[in-house]
Amino acid sequence: MPFRAKAVRTDRELECPRIDAGLRAANVDLAVLADGVSEDALIEAVRDTDLLLMCYQPVSARTIEAATNLKGIVKFGVGIDAIDIDAARKRKIPVVNIPQYAEETVAEGAFALMIALAKKLVPLSREMTANGWAWPTKRRQGIDLAGRTLGIVGCGKIGRSMARMAEGFRMRVLGFDPNAKAETLRQAKIEKCNNLIDMLKRCDIVSLHAALKPETRHLIGAREVAAMPSHALLINSARGALVDEDALVKALQDKRIGGAGLDVFSKEPLALKGHPMSALFAMDNVILSPHLTFYTEEAMARLEDETLERCFEILDGRPVLIKSHDPRLRAQTHGVVFGP
Repeated sequence: MPFRAKAVRTDRELECPRIDAGLRAANVDLAVLADGVSEDALIEAVRDTDLLLMCYQPVSARTIEAATNLKGIVKFGVGIDAIDIDAARKRKIPVVNIPQYAEETVAEGAFALMIALAKKLVPLSREMTANGWAWPTKRRQGIDLAGRTLGIVGCGKIGRSMARMAEGFRMRVLGFDPNAKAETLRQAKIEKCNNLIDMLKRCDIVSLHAALKPETRHLIGAREVAAMPSHALLINSARGALVDEDALVKALQDKRIGGAGLDVFSKEPLALKGHPMSALFAMDNVILSPHLTFYTEEAMARLEDETLERCFEILDGRPVLIKSHDPRLRAQTHGVVFGP
């Protein structure tokens, strides 16, 4: 690159040594900010920066407007709902994410949550730790996955990977995704359902894999939770705000569904006390994971390597490659090129 570039990476708690070392080796002046910095602190940091890398940190229109030298925003991850993309487009600042690095990884994580809930592995482990043994009483009895019905909400690559794994367990798989063609789902051995409520009524387990957009916020609300059978399990490894979490907590407290495995939350991090979902920590039929189903050695290597590729495209003045098919990113017209 023909100039000494400046970059800011937020969310320091998500360690990305390959990204940091790669940028610095290219003579980029990199500042790494802690998770959850204030909007004012972020604005001060990006005023003269060329490149902004973020994962969870909100990037507002005010932040984008203040960054007068900004040439691109790179989300080192998938979800882009924290970025004001309209504001970036007005400034002709390309926004790119890394959509493919953890498709199999997240599906494996969701499947692990499902198995752990079905087999009651967490309460059994707690009892073994506390007492050294657990006898086979009714409350410790798990369920078979074979023959059960799994409902997948959002049948993109992660959802279809989840379906393929479920097939190996001889599960029946239903799918709700208004944007997916029935033939595409049939090839993935998913039975397409056009009505979410009707599908939920038929499911023993529901796994969420939809993108968070205005139209999918609280896609699973009180009405949808009420439609699920009383024994049904809900898995969410996508985005917390897909679920009306107040309604979910109440349903679990009232034992109106069988349990939940949650890796994502509207308000992160969780807390043992004082968080809207703190009550879930005491429930044996709930597994709480700290938004880390993506976090494996292999997935992080893919994420960091591809993030660097996108960064250098931006800093070198080349069009940045958009691999995502999210229409918010595909609507960009400046400084981008689209992959298949």
